[in-house]
Amino acid sequence: NMGWMNDFLGYMSLDPLFRKGAYGQLLFSMVYAYSEKFILVLSHDEVVHGKGSMIQKMPGENPDKFSNLRLAYGFMVCHPGKKLLFMGQDYAQFTEFNEGRSLEWFMLDFDLHKKMQDYMRELIHLYKEYPALYALDDEPEGFTWINNISADESIVVFTRNTEKKDETLMVVCNFTPVVRKNYKIGVPFRGKYKEIFNSDHEKFGGAGNVNPRLKQSKAEECDGMDDSVKITVPPLGISIFKCTPLAPARKKTGKAR
Repeated sequence: NMGWMNDFLGYMSLDPLFRKGAYGQLLFSMVYAYSEKFILVLSHDEVVHGKGSMIQKMPGENPDKFSNLRLAYGFMVCHPGKKLLFMGQDYAQFTEFNEGRSLEWFMLDFDLHKKMQDYMRELIHLYKEYPALYALDDEPEGFTWINNISADESIVVFTRNTEKKDETLMVVCNFTPVVRKNYKIGVPFRGKYKEIFNSDHEKFGGAGNVNPRLKQSKAEECDGMDDSVKITVPPLGISIFKCTPLAPARKKTGKAR
């Protein structure tokens, strides 16, 4: 899907200050996502001939570049469609791809590059472990927008779904460097919400704005949903929650003997 790649890389290369004006570029892929079976490509074409490597495309100083890249890869893995990432981009090689030279494996001696490789490993394990991220890739039922109107904050929230409610994942992406504490988001149903992945975790080179505690939803309307949770939204980050519906209360039947 070259359209997605161009829109998404165009969006990610913007200074976060200007992303609110390009919010539509982030959302547009879902308008045509089910018109055919897509592969989301971040291919070698994008990292040769002066186009720069993936990490070079990211705005900001080094830590922000890495945060942006973790967010970009997380968003790609959670977006409907199969994935393709070109070699060397998984540990954020700085130089462009060159078919005449070996990949720069020595980059793994540097902390942020090693942590980027660890991050990609965990992200791919996550993808394989949770069917919501692939089972209904080609079906509209596999994806639901919860929030695609927060342009000023550059935040999107969506769920990936299977036919089983208790396999639902909720994904929160923040494309600005602002931490949002106690940020209220609508949830797909009453239940428990446990963060299973956060790109801002210190083990990945992030600042540690994570949600360690299980969140119980409250019956407070938000984002057009009846129930909501309050979470910490990581800066330039992606946070993924496993959603477990609350079992309906059992009706009492007669008196206990």
